[in-house]
Amino acid sequence: MTNFIPIFPLNIVVYPDEILHLKIFEPRYKQLITECYADNKPFGIPVVANNKITDFGTLVEIKEIVTIHADGKMDIVTKGIAVFKILEIIQQIPDKLYSGAIVTYPTNQIRPMYTYLKPVLSNIRELFKQLQVTKDFKKKEEELLSYDVAHHVGLTQEQEITLLCLFKELERIEFLRRHLLQILPLVQGMELLKEKIKLNGHFKELKGFNF
Repeated sequence: MTNFIPIFPLNIVVYPDEILHLKIFEPRYKQLITECYADNKPFGIPVVANNKITDFGTLVEIKEIVTIHADGKMDIVTKGIAVFKILEIIQQIPDKLYSGAIVTYPTNQIRPMYTYLKPVLSNIRELFKQLQVTKDFKKKEEELLSYDVAHHVGLTQEQEITLLCLFKELERIEFLRRHLLQILPLVQGMELLKEKIKLNGHFKELKGFNF
């Protein structure tokens, strides 16, 4: 399917089903949000990387306009719907301050595959333990998708874009699995280094070497 959508390019990656809170302050995007909300229409968030719009982004719907401030700024809540690929950007739209794009929606497999995600979740728990952080994914573990955890495992923006361009859940899970296998030893090594630094200069009870 191909269609035209208004776009709001941002330097972030949004995944399907993700809840995103935004503060809207530019006149062109206040117009975009006002019109999309009134017409109950979604808009697109293409990913901006290295100061240019990439070919991919995510269609989002406006769930709520939380606050409209006295100066016209808005606090809104959006939710990701589907990944799109840009075919053409339309910079000038008659009577509009914002731009748009003609996009297509690649076929995307979005369904939980818990059997395969389970060992990845185990590694994520180990990562959180090492970093001493807690996260609530607000879903039952069996219902989690790769998208639900992707922002919480230390991916770079380039890696997040790569994951956005994978359209099978198994491929996304494998991508996360490999990433975690790479970074876990690094994090664990950092913890050992921190312990060594803490011990430096303190009295140590050490057993002598027998020779």
